Amino acid sequence: MPLGFLNRRFINYLQEFFHDSRAIGIILLSCTVVSLILTNTPLGMPILHALHFEVKGLHLLGLPHSVHHFINDGLMAVFFFLVGMEIRRELMNGELSTMKRAMLPIAAAVGGMIAPAAIFILFNKGTVFQNGWGIPTATDIAFSLGVASLVGKKFPLKLKIFLTALAIIDDLGAILVIAFFYGGEVSLGFLTGAILLVLLLWQINKMKLPFGWIYLIPGIVLWWLVFNSGLHATIGGVIFAFLIPEKSIPRLQNKLHNFVHFLVLPVFALANTAIVIQGGLGQQLVSSLSLGIMFGLVVGKPLGIFFTCRFMVQRKLAELPDDISWAQLAGAGILAGIGFTMSIFIATLAFTDTSMSDTSKIAILISACISVVAGLVWFHLISRHSSSEVDITETGEEELHRG
Repeated sequence: MPLGFLNRRFINYLQEFFHDSRAIGIILLSCTVVSLILTNTPLGMPILHALHFEVKGLHLLGLPHSVHHFINDGLMAVFFFLVGMEIRRELMNGELSTMKRAMLPIAAAVGGMIAPAAIFILFNKGTVFQNGWGIPTATDIAFSLGVASLVGKKFPLKLKIFLTALAIIDDLGAILVIAFFYGGEVSLGFLTGAILLVLLLWQINKMKLPFGWIYLIPGIVLWWLVFNSGLHATIGGVIFAFLIPEKSIPRLQNKLHNFVHFLVLPVFALANTAIVIQGGLGQQLVSSLSLGIMFGLVVGKPLGIFFTCRFMVQRKLAELPDDISWAQLAGAGILAGIGFTMSIFIATLAFTDTSMSDTSKIAILISACISVVAGLVWFHLISRHSSSEVDITETGEEELHRG
């Protein structure tokens, strides 16, 4: 078989893989496993030293001065820029563009954030861990939709749209949590500069100028100002997304999709799950910190989403989309318990103590695994139940016809 043909087949396979919605979840899980394994080998210490290697002088320029900071404060700003564009697009033309469409996913997202936070606080109120209440409030949109794709036809299109809208609002909620609760001491000078630059970008946008360097250079400066203002730098990415021309958004989303999902997020996963697993792991997993996160994500998320939706529909404040059953909605709530990227990101902000941060990340990873398995099992069970109901109905109709 010619080598060129094999190369073409391999390239075609890679292209199909990268266009598959399941690919993102597979790559993130693979990066996490690789990171955990390598960090707990003799290579572990060199990897950790490399991540925390500081480039002297960069801090004088007000820039991230270690590899780890560059990933979390720099590269992740691009991820948040993409998230911001997704939120804006949904608000303008998508499922969040009208109140009737948006009411159910908004309520679901709010309930899906309050319940996990409340459960975490029940476990950790008054302890040194209570600042981590924001960790179990997040949903990883790419990961949860990737698992939904594994379910196949048992996960209807309208349910995917609902889960997408819910996760986007959840992302917006997580962004607000980060901005208001996990920033540093605010510098009024840098914050004032950021506000003035926002007004400048808003004016440029009003002039209907096409997206280019006239947006990009102020956007980079905006990120730098936000980074030094005390707010988290990634917030600058979200703000910038709301200040660019609307017609440029689809093109920028297409350009950034592969870069973010197949480079930025895998690098983030590799860097932030480089956890040295020490003795006493069992004790860590039964600590109030771990239990608050795991119960918050695995139990709080689905319960908060489900019962908030029931309340809204019963009070006729929202409508359950056609062709979606309550059992299917409960399954979407289970998948929303996959916090992963956002939860890990908030964990890095909530705790400066490495042991607390690492314990949080392990609990997040275990929660994600439980939510994936529970979601797949749930949809298998409800599909079997619905199939048996169809069989019973068809048998009854046949007997009635014979009679």
